[in-house]
Amino acid sequence: MIQRCLLRNSLPRSTRIYLPHKAPYRPLYDPSSLRFPSRQPITSRYYSIATEATSDPQSSTAEKSVSEPKDEDPLKKELETKNREIIDLKDKYLRSVADFRNLQERTKRDVKSAREFAISQFAKDLLESIDNLDRALETVPADKVGKEDSNKELVNLYNGLRMTETILMQTLKKHGLERFDPSEQQERFNPNLHEATFQTKVEGKEDGTVFITQQKGFSLNGRVVRAAKVGVVKNS
Repeated sequence: MIQRCLLRNSLPRSTRIYLPHKAPYRPLYDPSSLRFPSRQPITSRYYSIATEATSDPQSSTAEKSVSEPKDEDPLKKELETKNREIIDLKDKYLRSVADFRNLQERTKRDVKSAREFAISQFAKDLLESIDNLDRALETVPADKVGKEDSNKELVNLYNGLRMTETILMQTLKKHGLERFDPSEQQERFNPNLHEATFQTKVEGKEDGTVFITQQKGFSLNGRVVRAAKVGVVKNS
């Protein structure tokens, strides 16, 4: 301060520096002019959740559907999966058992059929020999065999052929091959067993009746090996 005064006095008047007077500090606004709103008492407010839930049912159902998978028990889900697998395996097992039983039954039928009809081709080849033996017996007249003064050699030959035929037919019958003659009992014509070669009028007999057999039929275990060739009555 003293230095500043000495410096000021030593300078000429023209070169003296006049510092502006420092004005006192004044605030730009008057604090007393500010007015603050009075504080209101704090009151608690309550909001209802029920109105929001009822106002938007779709959002509530969506939230429930989203929250349900989260609450699903993994053990329960695994149990349901195992139950489905058990049902599937049981169904496959039952189907396999049924297929196996069907295979057994089919195999039994095939084996039985093969066993019963194994000689079918042999029987067909043997039919011509049986027919020739039958024709040989038919060529001998009955009056030449039944008389006492008939040729003994012819009678012995005839009896030998008859015995051979009887034994042969008994042997074939043991293996299922049988011979049938529909004209012996005047049977009705059966297209499954008979083959009609001609039709003619015959008095005293009904239509469709077999009155003559040209060639006897044979069956092997109930299956027709050869149909009998017959003549059928037709009066109408």
